[in-house]
Amino acid sequence: MAATLDLDHAPTAGEALPPGWQWLYFNPPVRRGGLGGDGHPKRGGFLPPIDLPRRMWAGSRIRYLADLPIEAQATRRSRIVKVENKVGKRGSLWFVTVEHTISVNGHDCIVEEQDIVYRDATPPGQAVAAPTAPVRHDGEAQWGKAFEPDTTVLFRYSALTFNGHRIHYDQSYARDVEGYPDLVVHGPLTATLLQQLALEHSGGRALASFDFRGVSPLFVSRGFQLEGRELDDGSLNLWARGPDGDLAMSAIATLR
Repeated sequence: MAATLDLDHAPTAGEALPPGWQWLYFNPPVRRGGLGGDGHPKRGGFLPPIDLPRRMWAGSRIRYLADLPIEAQATRRSRIVKVENKVGKRGSLWFVTVEHTISVNGHDCIVEEQDIVYRDATPPGQAVAAPTAPVRHDGEAQWGKAFEPDTTVLFRYSALTFNGHRIHYDQSYARDVEGYPDLVVHGPLTATLLQQLALEHSGGRALASFDFRGVSPLFVSRGFQLEGRELDDGSLNLWARGPDGDLAMSAIATLR
């Protein structure tokens, strides 16, 4: 992971796992025969068998209660908190909230609620529906940095997280089947980069919480900005902006 993100330091035994890196672990090694046409595991099993072909990780609310040491023996418990159906302009949507708790020696280290959205397929040849107007972030950044998502970064991150979703590596599938203009940057990769940015401006403190929400997709070979500022209560407001300035992800981090 450190090599993928081009970091100068890779954590060693006993050091805390950096925030966001927990998504590299506990991913079920589904056999190829158990995958759907999109590269995701087929419906059923732990997640509910919702009969909609597209699914997306829309955001999370994460609590970092204690450090998760490198080389520790950890356990993750998962449960479905809520399943909700909504019908909007884009058709039927199902929202599934999943809670994951990672613990070491019986002590909880990370508790996360993930929001997963299921939706109808995009008709062939039709672009993914965009918001009626681009969302802009009106906050003024105190600090920021650029990130260039190339195909190697997307490939490596898919491999690290055992993510078979074809929108991240199969360009013709992303364009012709799901209606995107190009390969899509992983939402959790962007969230990991924002958490890294938060640590760089935390004054040496660790994250206590990180809540993020995806707003619009980012695409390969189109550089984007990671930005943030400190709020009056000491929390950090963070966001990612696409090359045209549109808001791609927003987040709030607190420190401990």
